[in-house]
Amino acid sequence: MSNRSTWMMAALLSSAFTVPVFAADGGPDLKQPAGKEWPAVAGSWDNSRYSTLKQIDTANVKTLGGAWVHKFDGETSRASPVIADGMMFITAGAHVYAFNPATGEQIWAFQPEAATSGMYKGVAVGAGLVYVGLSNGHIVALKEKTGELVWTGAVSDDPPLKGQALPAGPTYVNGMVITGMANGDYGLAGRIVALDAKTGKQVWRFNTIPVPGEPGHDTWSKDNDEYKKGGGGVWVNGAVDPALGLIYFGVGNPVPQWGGELRVGDNLYTDSVVALDIKTGKRRWHFQVVHHDIWEQDLGTPMVLYDTVVDGKTRKGVAAMRTDGMLFLLDRATGKPIFPVEERPVPQDPRLFTAPTQPFSVGADQLGPKCEPKEQIPAGFKPLCEFDPINYDTPNAMYPILTTRSAPMSYSPQTKMFYAAGSPGWPLWIKRYEDPKFFIATSTGAGIKTHGILAAIDAKTNKIVWQKQTPYEIQNSGGFTTTAGGLAFHGEPDGNLQAYDAKTGDLLWQFQTGSNAGGPVASYEVNGEQYVALPAAGSLWAFKLGGTVQPLPAPTPPKTETTMSGRVVSTDQVTFSPEISDTGLEFVRKTIDEHAVMPMRIKIPAGGKVTWSNKGKVVHDAVAMDGSWNSGDIAPGATGSVTFAKAGTYDYTSKSEPWLHAQIVVEEAAVAAPAPAPTQN
Repeated sequence: MSNRSTWMMAALLSSAFTVPVFAADGGPDLKQPAGKEWPAVAGSWDNSRYSTLKQIDTANVKTLGGAWVHKFDGETSRASPVIADGMMFITAGAHVYAFNPATGEQIWAFQPEAATSGMYKGVAVGAGLVYVGLSNGHIVALKEKTGELVWTGAVSDDPPLKGQALPAGPTYVNGMVITGMANGDYGLAGRIVALDAKTGKQVWRFNTIPVPGEPGHDTWSKDNDEYKKGGGGVWVNGAVDPALGLIYFGVGNPVPQWGGELRVGDNLYTDSVVALDIKTGKRRWHFQVVHHDIWEQDLGTPMVLYDTVVDGKTRKGVAAMRTDGMLFLLDRATGKPIFPVEERPVPQDPRLFTAPTQPFSVGADQLGPKCEPKEQIPAGFKPLCEFDPINYDTPNAMYPILTTRSAPMSYSPQTKMFYAAGSPGWPLWIKRYEDPKFFIATSTGAGIKTHGILAAIDAKTNKIVWQKQTPYEIQNSGGFTTTAGGLAFHGEPDGNLQAYDAKTGDLLWQFQTGSNAGGPVASYEVNGEQYVALPAAGSLWAFKLGGTVQPLPAPTPPKTETTMSGRVVSTDQVTFSPEISDTGLEFVRKTIDEHAVMPMRIKIPAGGKVTWSNKGKVVHDAVAMDGSWNSGDIAPGATGSVTFAKAGTYDYTSKSEPWLHAQIVVEEAAVAAPAPAPTQN
């Protein structure tokens, strides 16, 4: 008797689980939204993160309590639990775990022999195997019941290059395991690969950066080979329409991220929705949401499939959320917009070969501001708006880059709404240099304010129905999961798992998990009881009505405004215009940062003197934030000094670079120990 037949017989004899529907290849049939099981990272092939279970509803959710909790041993998880064939599977740290979903009892754990930095966002299950993407660009297949290794297959080069990783849960369909490869922005090119689910051998490969002879190659520069290092990493799991025979992925940004001068053209298939033939991997259609991206606008939110009615006719749609909070609704058979899209003129920079226009959904509501709110950023920075070019002559640019970068959306066929989470206008300090491959994108510094947003968007009108501002940055959170009980579940970084009324946005319930609750929620049923499961950093929780596991003490909440951070260096020497290094693109690169100071934080004893050396080409100075002292003008090649007599913390900036924020910690001078009394031999 086969493994599948053995399992089916055991299931028939048990009332714990209902026998799932299987596809012809022996894998689960995931055409319908999740029900008694949650057999894929997003619940089903449509990526809707919607459960048809309705035992837990708006009337009784207040009685939801902890059913069980499992604490990982020094590991954390951001993966969606997958519940299939009566077992729960999840990745945490460098392990894959299998649990009893009713009790939380661990059944098995697996760690690959090769050291990896972690396995991130879940597994796929099919034909008696569990498939896991690793951070070294490989997939392993494990026996579902025991965790025993069956095969290892390569999506990356073999051996993998630095930066090649599989950050999303793979997709099982038609006897294949399909996943996209990220490239860590290390100057590589991305790909989408299908492996044979029985052997791990490659079936097909789609290059997200077209090579010569492939359609789209002419959208890259003709006078260089930057396409070979063009980026286009894939950070999301695929969505599947088996009737159309298509799988859909969102592709990430081009590389170098901000160096548009090296890559003339639209740079396909970066920042694009791509629809691929499941059998062959051939492109059926694509839709690019950002042309010639110089703003790092990954399509990092998984595509969501949905059905809608337009002019009395049912249309099969695919929803793509752009990083700036603009939602695109496309026909999933053709890629043509269901909700109208127009190309609008945008600001230009000839040096960067900016695209003259960018696509926008006509009349749609956009999550978050189009421009960086002045009150949200520190003094001295230049607030920019979306699609403003950033060049090396703007060293103090604050750009609203990460509104809806990667938190997964949910779609409820009950409410006909999409549910999205993000951080509107999260300001990042973008520093470009004359070397187009050298940049820094950071929130480092003091006074940068952040918050989050939760929103429901009508699928017919692309208008926001309700929205809530939250205290914390959540663009990289677990997003939403909705249920037929009229609920929308979302976890917050302060430890609270929350349940909202999906129609109104009213907060109905929350539970303190004791650690960051920003993981994705799954729902399932055991013995007639509905459960809700959530990875909360170092723990895995399950909840049910009347659950008796009590909330834990709240963790220290995340900061909502940045303060001075980073290592404090014991030195009295500081350099203006230092040489700095970047370990991202093409590994280590060096350049002079004319508008920087290093180290940014130092400590000296009371009575000590700090000396600033100017290694740059322009005059610099150090000025106390409170105006109480200054170094005076320091010419190129010269130095300036200030003595600090009293202990304390001294923050300072510069008249010429008022966005700089550096710090001197002056400590009480150490008291010398008394000399030991002489001794006589």
